[in-house]
Amino acid sequence: MRIAVLKERAAGEHRVAATPETVKKFIALGAMVAIEQGAGDGASITDAAYRDAGAEVTTGPLAVEGAEIVLGVQAPDPLSLAGARPGAWVAATFDPFAARERVEAFAKGGFEALAMEFMPRITRAQSMDVLSSQSNLAGYKAVIASADAYGRAFPMMMTAAGTVQAARVFVMGVGVAGLQAIATAKRLGAQVSATDVRSATREQIQSLGAKPIFVENVAGIEGEGSGGYATEMSEEYQAAQAELVSSHIAKQDIVITTALIPGRAAPLLVSDAQIASMKPGSVIFDLAVAQGGNVEGSVADESVVRHGVTVIGYSNTAGRLAADASALFARNLYNFLSAFWDAEQGRPVLDEEIGDAVRLTRGGRVVNARLME
Repeated sequence: MRIAVLKERAAGEHRVAATPETVKKFIALGAMVAIEQGAGDGASITDAAYRDAGAEVTTGPLAVEGAEIVLGVQAPDPLSLAGARPGAWVAATFDPFAARERVEAFAKGGFEALAMEFMPRITRAQSMDVLSSQSNLAGYKAVIASADAYGRAFPMMMTAAGTVQAARVFVMGVGVAGLQAIATAKRLGAQVSATDVRSATREQIQSLGAKPIFVENVAGIEGEGSGGYATEMSEEYQAAQAELVSSHIAKQDIVITTALIPGRAAPLLVSDAQIASMKPGSVIFDLAVAQGGNVEGSVADESVVRHGVTVIGYSNTAGRLAADASALFARNLYNFLSAFWDAEQGRPVLDEEIGDAVRLTRGGRVVNARLME
């Protein structure tokens, strides 16, 4: 079993899909691991570190030659996989809904594409969940970047010259990223509040010491989605939430938005009028900017000033913490493949529950049910 890891080619992508730690673990399973030269540079992992772990470090084409599994953070160009075994697995993130043509190209190339972002959110797959591991870091980074852009201190400071008031931070969307954003802002000493369409998150918000902001006594809430994700809200709830949020946002110093619905554009949470209601010098971080954005007028990888408010957001937030993000992503991939490793066959054999969930292509066809709805 030959496992290949290529250098990421996407703009601004510094993560890598394997670390010396996971290389050693794959080799212990009986696999051979080939790493493209320079694959770990962006994550501060040298070629020598991979060699010391037992990997073969070589050029991209030679790494792929005869590979039965190719690991990536973002799915590679199928043309770069010439030389891989027929039916080779490619485990990476594919953005399947937005990049359907790329999925079709993997099918045409005869590859079995395994979308790590389609990992089901079930107990036994938690250690394989790349969305959670990367969102955790993204939530942290959003707060750190916001603190850097904010022209004042986060914690309350009582000095001989007077008192500095604590920053007010409002987190919109309490998934993995939102919870980490709350925890990080609290650690920095901010006064934190948060909201979500899922009523079950109220206790999570309170457990982190933040104030929950929820619409009360409104029927038709449809926020409880499957797999831990939010779904769309009723029109009545949307109107009530917009009114509540508008009055709350006007008092905030920093707003962090994290709302995403799989397979759809990010919902608009903060309008231009709401931005205008905020104090000059305030900051909004849009974690969903790469999927269309939660904030009106946000631009990926640019700092935009609207009505005196700085609006920022990164197209690859977790990738800005490349070393830690790579370590977690690589462990997710190892946990995924090792959980199904068949010692007799010397390769992983997926079961139906997880295999059918993540498999996009097989036998020259697109086979994932979510892509055929």
